[in-house]
Amino acid sequence: MEPKQRAKNNRTITLTENEAESFRKNLVTEQSITQSTDIVNKTLNGDLLRMIEYVPDGFADLIIIDPPYNLSKNFNGMKFSSRTTERYDEYLAQWFPLVCKKLKADGTLYMCGDWKCTASLQRAIEKELTILNRITWQREKGRGSKSNWKNGMEDIWFAVKNPDDYCFNIDAVMVKRKVIAPYRVDGKPKDWDESEDGNFRLTHPSNFWDDISIPFWSMPENTDHPTQKSEKLYAKLILASSDEGDIVFDPFLGSGTTSVVAKKLKRRYCGIEINEEYCLWAEKRLAMAETDPTIQGYSDGVFWERNTKPKTFPKEI
Repeated sequence: MEPKQRAKNNRTITLTENEAESFRKNLVTEQSITQSTDIVNKTLNGDLLRMIEYVPDGFADLIIIDPPYNLSKNFNGMKFSSRTTERYDEYLAQWFPLVCKKLKADGTLYMCGDWKCTASLQRAIEKELTILNRITWQREKGRGSKSNWKNGMEDIWFAVKNPDDYCFNIDAVMVKRKVIAPYRVDGKPKDWDESEDGNFRLTHPSNFWDDISIPFWSMPENTDHPTQKSEKLYAKLILASSDEGDIVFDPFLGSGTTSVVAKKLKRRYCGIEINEEYCLWAEKRLAMAETDPTIQGYSDGVFWERNTKPKTFPKEI
């Protein structure tokens, strides 16, 4: 198959044959894994139902799941077909209870979905965990449809094992927003900061996020994965619901966003992905994180609205 012809400034991550051969050595495969294999900070290349047997119960502090939605989608030759709601519920029941066993007693789980499958996700989660909230984030990508409303939103379900004991670091996920109507008391800013770069306010995040950019060709995190989530999106989940040194687990790793962001934020990680090429992209991204730990849209401990961070502001971290 002819390689894609890309524009000169296209930053999409690709692999040379030599890189693929080198990164392939890092993978833990169905053939190489045993019960004594150290799976921390590893990419597990294999079928979820087989590889999950080697993940200890109570392994993860945080689990992030981005499963196939109930849509027909081609994942690099591995096709997932849309099905009835009942059949999709049965699909979730095959693996979701097994994944929940890998969560610590005080652990947190996030699961992504869209409007078509989100009710199924809610039903599956409620059987195993306590749901605390549903995050909705604006997915501004795609041209839409002439016969329906453009799908511009996706959900992330927020659930825990124990609603009385779980990690939530609200100060780690504050949002920096531009002040449109600067209110003053005695001539001084009221709950906002005035600077040469503009007027900004630190705010607590809500369960609606409109500051996320879908990875595209000019972003250094972009891959050819058809449903790749952005590093900024997952950084919010990881910072809020884990501490440095905690283990973050993703049973549908894809091109590696969960592991990469966990590494950049000084967490440990483990992910399962059946597609070898996706695993290799993840390994390359992990290698890139060694020298570039930046996360686009996250700087100096705060998240910025899209296109608002001043150029003079410190480098993203």
